[in-house]
Amino acid sequence: MSGYLSGVLAILGINVIFAYSIYITAATGQLNLGGAGFQAIGAYACAILSNELGLPIYLTLIFSAILGGAISFLIAFPVLRTKGVYMVLATFAIAEIVAGIILNSDFLGGPTGMIVNNYIETEVVLVVAIIVVFLGFYIMSTRIGLAMRAVHDDEAVADLMGVNKRAIQVSAFTIGGSIAGLSGGLYALYFGFIEAQYFNANISIFVLLYVLIGGTQTAWGPLLGASFFTLIPEALRIGDDWRFFIFGVIIVAMMILRPEGIVTRDALDRVWSKLLSRKSNV
Repeated sequence: MSGYLSGVLAILGINVIFAYSIYITAATGQLNLGGAGFQAIGAYACAILSNELGLPIYLTLIFSAILGGAISFLIAFPVLRTKGVYMVLATFAIAEIVAGIILNSDFLGGPTGMIVNNYIETEVVLVVAIIVVFLGFYIMSTRIGLAMRAVHDDEAVADLMGVNKRAIQVSAFTIGGSIAGLSGGLYALYFGFIEAQYFNANISIFVLLYVLIGGTQTAWGPLLGASFFTLIPEALRIGDDWRFFIFGVIIVAMMILRPEGIVTRDALDRVWSKLLSRKSNV
């Protein structure tokens, strides 16, 4: 495998994991623009545990996920009291606070960043990404996933059905933070260097677009959305200076033609019905 292809696949794996962290929250109808902050928490936790304590890679990744989830759990209660644009602003503020802490901390490397001693291969990133994808599908197939969709579709009806809306939203926010922390740990270990400037507002916006373009109605959405945003720009490199313009036009076209995302529940139902009808005819 060439170095270029290996790098693209590693970035794809990290982006897919990151996308599922935002999708889990979006599945309950909450837009989280603070993903970069939780990813940064995981990345710096992984770096410190590797550099200062010399822990093995798997332990640093586990702790990155646990810390991201724990902080998300604590933050969820005040954040989820807000709704709509106010929640978007609240989560965005969290990411900015995390970035500010890192930039003003000498222990965390400040604006110069931090070198990470441990290293992982692309294959490790891809294996973890596959596990997270299966986890996303599994969660959405359970009663918790059904409750998430109910809250997403209509909070009032979900409440009448006996769904504990606050518990579901806090759980989704916590799981999302944990997965974001894991993606940050993988980023730190793969690239071997981290800096606060990477975990900025653009990253949070991009990963939210992954989910919105892919679709929030099914677990296929973040996988397809992250793949779209990662692979299409690489395929458009042949266009040289025009590739970002072309990519922007494609995004606008997607939003006009598929405002609910690439994959929707209705689209999947139609595909499954066609497949079942073909099997019955055979």
